[in-house]
Amino acid sequence: MTEPSFRSIKFGPRAVTVDRRADGTELVLSDTPLGTYPDTLCQVLAERAALHPERTFLAARETPKSGNVMNGDWRKLTYGAAQQSADAIGQALLNRGLGLGSTAMMLSRNSIEFAQFMMGALAAGVPVAPISPAYSLLSADFEILKDIAALLEPDIIFVQDANRFERAMSALSLDGIEVVAVTGETTDTAVSDFASLLAVQPTEEIAKVTAAIDPDAVAKYLFTSGSTGQPKAVINTHRMLCSNLKMNRLMRPLDDGVHETMVDWLPWHHTYGGNATFNNVMNGGGSLYLDYGRPVPEHFQETVRNLKDISPTIYSSVPAAYAMLAPEMEADTELRDNFFAQLRLMIFGGAALPADLYERMQALSIASTGERVLFISGYGATEASPSISGAHWINERHDLLGLPLPGMEMKLIPEGDVYEIRLRGPNITPGYYKRPDLTWAAFDDEGFYRIGDAARWAEPGNPEAGLTFAGRIAENFKLLTGTWVKTGILRTTVLAAATPLLKDAVIAAPDREFLTVLAWPNFEAMRNHFDVADDVADAGLLTRPDVVAYLQKAFGRHNQTHPGSAARIRRIILLVEPPSIDQGEITDKGYINQRIALQRRADEVTALYETEPGPAVIVIS
Repeated sequence: MTEPSFRSIKFGPRAVTVDRRADGTELVLSDTPLGTYPDTLCQVLAERAALHPERTFLAARETPKSGNVMNGDWRKLTYGAAQQSADAIGQALLNRGLGLGSTAMMLSRNSIEFAQFMMGALAAGVPVAPISPAYSLLSADFEILKDIAALLEPDIIFVQDANRFERAMSALSLDGIEVVAVTGETTDTAVSDFASLLAVQPTEEIAKVTAAIDPDAVAKYLFTSGSTGQPKAVINTHRMLCSNLKMNRLMRPLDDGVHETMVDWLPWHHTYGGNATFNNVMNGGGSLYLDYGRPVPEHFQETVRNLKDISPTIYSSVPAAYAMLAPEMEADTELRDNFFAQLRLMIFGGAALPADLYERMQALSIASTGERVLFISGYGATEASPSISGAHWINERHDLLGLPLPGMEMKLIPEGDVYEIRLRGPNITPGYYKRPDLTWAAFDDEGFYRIGDAARWAEPGNPEAGLTFAGRIAENFKLLTGTWVKTGILRTTVLAAATPLLKDAVIAAPDREFLTVLAWPNFEAMRNHFDVADDVADAGLLTRPDVVAYLQKAFGRHNQTHPGSAARIRRIILLVEPPSIDQGEITDKGYINQRIALQRRADEVTALYETEPGPAVIVIS
């Protein structure tokens, strides 16, 4: 019987040149020239507004009902209206004396008004700094938010709802800083009405200012956590963002007649949501439907509702979202058929994709359309705005970084059996805002950015087969025996082995004789899998014999296929206390900081290595 073919998708060429130096270093460069690209994001919006002013650019559900769930029909913003609002808001900021040298801080989640304010600020030459709402809404002491504000010294702050952000704003020193809100009022903080900015009549001034913006001017400050756990501001220039748009378009040219449509929840304070999704949809003249659902049980039905309503051409999310989506589509053919009706590409990132989940998604696609859909992982970084490489060809591997995009130079430095990756190109950041020390340390003497990741060739001697991910060099450590442990790869393997019972994990520990794991359980998955009543406390799930037996069996299988000391897991402790954002244990994007987590959980690490393990320790054969 003939295997179902992949749904047609248009890709650019993947030929690369590899220059090998005498010391073993390899320089990899795409054979496709980058060519020209727009000077600024403002130019990208203006070109799309001129081409199709009535086409939907952004859409969001009308009004809040409860929590993050929305009701009502889709409210839409066309490209023409987006350009008009950018001009009006840009003029309003110029009227306030803001422009080059000013900064706008944005505290809220994705919204149409967020996009309007952002593009208006950029039109006036004002860099924007989208900040994770978690620092305002989930923090107990607001220390990270205060540190960010002290670094940025913003001239204006945007919030969607002044009431929700009142506590956070009260923690900041707002002397001389204007706060703009779409809705709500506060007791202590004067708030300007967002609608008043939209009502400003643009003059010739805003057109002149926008046209004069230098491609190397700062467009955004995006915050990312480093090894210290404290956010650092990555400079994103217009040149970075626009060159990356061209790189992506050369890798995946627009298919004739395909109107790109995305339904997406990824936050815009993160480079993938704010740059890879938002900018690329705008550059392609596509439509972006804002999904206020998330891949967690209490909010995922909003995602399901949106996907039953809108057929995406591309879908990008984390493996946890696909794991929740698969059973929904298996039970609901209407959802399944609407999801796959126009789909050309599925993208995942942030964690490993289990093989069984990949096959389930392909089975659903075949049942709906008779075809398979390409399912790939993206590779990038905030410092690369964000795309670095891609597997832009038909393949069924789940570990490919692919090949560098046109215009990107990738330097591969031998490190044992892997290569350290370094990067150079017009999409690479010039550095970190007000941190010359971090900037100096981030680049080598040839100007290549040290990303801290490792790779290996998928097929040595055949560069066009691409590169595979080989972990984070900075997180790797040695056991007492001197054996190196590649924690990045091992962490994703561990989570895949125990799916769906674990949310995240930390590999322990440097200078020990064997490997152990601190893991955060997926309590919802545990309750569903073992049919546990809701009134049973989370802590009561951790020592249940069926949970312990499941994990012992899962990691027993893992150890059989990974018998070496650098991957074999001997013991596990399940954690009840979630990772702390205030203590830097988890970044605003939800990534675990390995070093800080091990420091904060020192008592648990000690318990893992006791000669006689206690009752909280699950021992693996």
